[in-house]
Amino acid sequence: MQRREFLNTSAALGISSAALAQTPMPMDVLGKSQLKVSKICVGGYHMRVGGEIGGIRIIRRALELGVNFFDSAAKYHNGESDVTYGKVFGDSPSLRQRVLLMSKAENRTRDGAMLQLENTLRRMKTDYLDLWQCHEVVTLEEVKQIFGPGGSLEAFVKAKEQGKVRHIGFTGHADPNTHLALLNGYNGWETVQCPVNLIDPHYLSFIKNVHPKVRERGLGLIGMKSNAIGSITKMRIATIEECLRFAWTQNPNTLVSGVESVDQLEQNVAVLKTLKKMTPAEMSSILDRTSKGPVGSKIESYKKKESTAMHHAVHRDGDPAEV
Repeated sequence: MQRREFLNTSAALGISSAALAQTPMPMDVLGKSQLKVSKICVGGYHMRVGGEIGGIRIIRRALELGVNFFDSAAKYHNGESDVTYGKVFGDSPSLRQRVLLMSKAENRTRDGAMLQLENTLRRMKTDYLDLWQCHEVVTLEEVKQIFGPGGSLEAFVKAKEQGKVRHIGFTGHADPNTHLALLNGYNGWETVQCPVNLIDPHYLSFIKNVHPKVRERGLGLIGMKSNAIGSITKMRIATIEECLRFAWTQNPNTLVSGVESVDQLEQNVAVLKTLKKMTPAEMSSILDRTSKGPVGSKIESYKKKESTAMHHAVHRDGDPAEV
C-alpha cells in the first residue's frame, strides 16, 4: 500500500478541509522544558523538499491548523530550511512569539556547534531558539567527543546561559545504547528525540529501551520516523494512518511529521484531530503482524546494521535521498 493510498482527503476521516482549522489542536507539555507544544511538529527537512514557495505554504497552513512547533537543522538543504522559516517569521515579531522554533547542530566540537547556531539564528532572522538539539548522535565515540574537552556540550550549555537558546536536548536513531549514554552522561538535557514506529519494537527498540528512561526523568519526548522515512508504507507493511495512530498511542509529547505538501500536512493533522488511540488488542495484533515481515535495518535504514557483513548505505538524517 502506497503512503497516501488509504486517504485521499481529510474528509475520509470525517472532517472537511474547511473545518480542519476550526477543530482544536491537541497540545502537550514538553517535559521539563515546560513548552506547550502541538502534538504534531512540522519536519524541517521534508517541508523544504518542494522548494521555498512550497515550504512557505506548508508553514502558513500549519499555523492555520494550530501547529505551533517547527523543526529544522543546520544541515537541512544546506541551511535553506532555516532560511524558509526566516521568510515567514523573521519580519513578524508577534508571529515569532506565537511559535516554537527548534533546530539542531551535528558538529561535535564547541566552536563548530556554536558557529552552526549563529548561522541558524541569522538565517531564521531570530535572536533565540526555543529548543536546540545535538543532532543525530550515532556512535559511542561521538558521545565521548560531545562530552570531552572542547566538545559540543560546552556550546549547548553556553548558548543556554547566553539566552541564545531556551532549552537543550539531543536526537538520534541508530542505537538506543547511544541515547542511554547521552542520558547518563549529563543531567541538563531537557528533551530527547528518537524513533517511534510499529517496526521499532522488533530491533534495537527505542520504544522499549529509551522512552521509559525519558519519562522517568521527566524529559520531553519527541517522536520521529513514524513511517521509517517512508519505508513502512512503501513496502506495504502498514498504512500511514496505522503508522500515525501507533506513534501517537505511544504518547510522545509531540511527533515530528515529515510532509512535503499541504495535502500531506492536512491528512496527518486530520488523523491527529480525529485520533482514536490503539487499544491493547490492536497494538498486540499489529506488532504480531509486523514481526512476521521485514524488520530491522532493512526497513529502518538509519539503525545500526545487524552485522558488519551488511554493507548497504547508512541513512543520515537530512540526506537528499530521504523520501
